[in-house]
Amino acid sequence: MVDYFKKLFKWIVGKTEPDKSAAEIGTAPLSEEMLADAGEIPQSSKPPQYQVGSGKSTGRQRDHDEDSLFTLTANLTSDTQHLIFGLYVVADGMGGHQHGEVASEVAARAISSYLIRKIYYPLFNTTSIPPEESLQEIMHQGVMKAHEAVVSQAPGGGTTLTAALILGERLTIAHVGDSRAYTISLDGRIDVLTRDHSLVKRLVELGQITQEEAAIHPKRNVLYRALGQGEPFEPDVYSASTPDAGYLLICSDGLWGVVPETEMFHLITSAENPQQACQNLIIAANEAGGPDNITAILIRMPH
Repeated sequence: MVDYFKKLFKWIVGKTEPDKSAAEIGTAPLSEEMLADAGEIPQSSKPPQYQVGSGKSTGRQRDHDEDSLFTLTANLTSDTQHLIFGLYVVADGMGGHQHGEVASEVAARAISSYLIRKIYYPLFNTTSIPPEESLQEIMHQGVMKAHEAVVSQAPGGGTTLTAALILGERLTIAHVGDSRAYTISLDGRIDVLTRDHSLVKRLVELGQITQEEAAIHPKRNVLYRALGQGEPFEPDVYSASTPDAGYLLICSDGLWGVVPETEMFHLITSAENPQQACQNLIIAANEAGGPDNITAILIRMPH
């Protein structure tokens, strides 16, 4: 048993070097007033626990929901070892395309089932050996499996896909489209871990328009990269250390596109738990007009 865990942790750490350039895409420090809302940092718990919440809404201007989500959290704790496994996925079916809601569900199912089969089952079976591929390679393969599933099961459909895999002290992100992953630190920093694969984001990066112009651009929802749409296809995948404290938020653009980051920080840190925080985020997005489907997964990191 001890030899198995040694091999496992060596695999986790040894094959997942962080991509710092991808992990440092954006950050937004908050004011003293906003930090005061965060309250005191809670005491450490043993064994460390991930608290997970999720929320969904059709919104106020859509007649059906094209978003899908998946969450799975597991702890393995013994006298000498502790391992946390977490898998969290948000997929946003592309509006205006055939079978958008089918595409998002197919994608979420496909990547989740692949990663469970490839990583989750072997992790908790001591007769198994760690996979030969790195976590990044496995996540990449999972996205490609999801892409193939959308092409075959929802022809003409498309979807974003943002997946976060937590394994021990490693966080691996796979991303396509304009759903987002954030880390929210208790010291008031909000980091965007993903890059939007949208036309207006690319125009901002090229300096052709400003962030303010992007927010009201008529083509702000047009993606240049999505599952089920176009070849060749390449996801963004990178690994980094899990945050020591705070939150990981994965959400569709129905949330981040209408609720400012400062308000998201307040709603998250002032809530009693991640589930209540997600419900408050959904309410805020709908109160801001609810122009799109809204989906959020919030994970509170152990302290």
